[in-house]
Amino acid sequence: MKLKYIIYGLLTAGLLYLVYYRISANKKLEGDGATGGKGSAKGASKGKGGAGQTLNVNGVVVRTTSFNSDIEVTGSIDANEAITLQSEVPGLVTGIYFKEGTEVRKGALLVKINDRDIQAQLQQALTKEKLSAANENRAKQLLQKGAISQEEYDTSLADLLSLKAQTQLIRAQLAKTSIYAPFSGKIGLRSISSGVYITPTTVIANLLSTNPVKISFSVPEKYVGQIKNNSDISFKTEGAAKSYTGKVFAIEPGINTQTRTLQIKALAQNPKGELLPGAFAKIKLSLLTLQDAILIPNEAIIPVLKGKTVYISKNGKAKQVPVEAGTRTADAIVITSGLQPGDTVLTTGAMALKPDAEVKVKLVKN
Repeated sequence: MKLKYIIYGLLTAGLLYLVYYRISANKKLEGDGATGGKGSAKGASKGKGGAGQTLNVNGVVVRTTSFNSDIEVTGSIDANEAITLQSEVPGLVTGIYFKEGTEVRKGALLVKINDRDIQAQLQQALTKEKLSAANENRAKQLLQKGAISQEEYDTSLADLLSLKAQTQLIRAQLAKTSIYAPFSGKIGLRSISSGVYITPTTVIANLLSTNPVKISFSVPEKYVGQIKNNSDISFKTEGAAKSYTGKVFAIEPGINTQTRTLQIKALAQNPKGELLPGAFAKIKLSLLTLQDAILIPNEAIIPVLKGKTVYISKNGKAKQVPVEAGTRTADAIVITSGLQPGDTVLTTGAMALKPDAEVKVKLVKN
């Protein structure tokens, strides 16, 4: 029994010793970590350009140059002219005079609607008009002889004019039973057959004029002053390696207030019909050439809450300068204000730089 208590006592003592050893080891590790952290912080502070620390950075000297800028945007290809063929009057289709997917000429008869009832109305109106014309002629002769009054003749003339107007109205209704091509183009798939009854809401087919085609796109408002009529564009369509060209022919006179963009249209020749309306287009638009433009590397720009800034070197120290930027290319960006020719713009060390930090600049070619 005593042996049992002795064993329990030894186990308890051993467990307490292990707990004490672990607590002591943890305290030692924490002390070493704190000392090392302070040393690291000091080293980091020293490495970040603390007091008396000079940073080695790269920079470029600002110079002016002529800049031929262009921008890339997306747009769509539209038909030069496009309509959905529909009838103005209801009736039975008595003839279809076009083949789907073919070219049709302006003025060609495309669809004929049953007009027998209107033809009958026209004949009746013509008969009444002829009789009224004869009565008006007799009344005129009697008026000249003084056999009737002016009022009686005026009544006869009014009847004739009314019947003529009625005849013209019927002719107009008759003309609506024939559907002609309003312009030359390619007609699409038809959705009717001969003998079907159609109404003004029935879609017959689509007619498109696709040579030339229109390229519709928009550009940000900051480029408004650089785009003019007859500006050249080049574009590609999805899945095609060939590049096409066109010219701007129309510019919207106002900015879209929701998208802050300017709507533009260009014309491109399409003699082979390769460009299909509705296709997606990747467009490159040539802008006006900028004289005395200031370009700096893209990596020099530092985005901030209120815009963009750059660091320049002045009297051996870094100075942060707000700038306004324009067109951006793959390597450089146009600066419209904030920099002057001769300024040295810092292109590296942006994360470590602070205002008035001492810098040693290595100039690189711009």
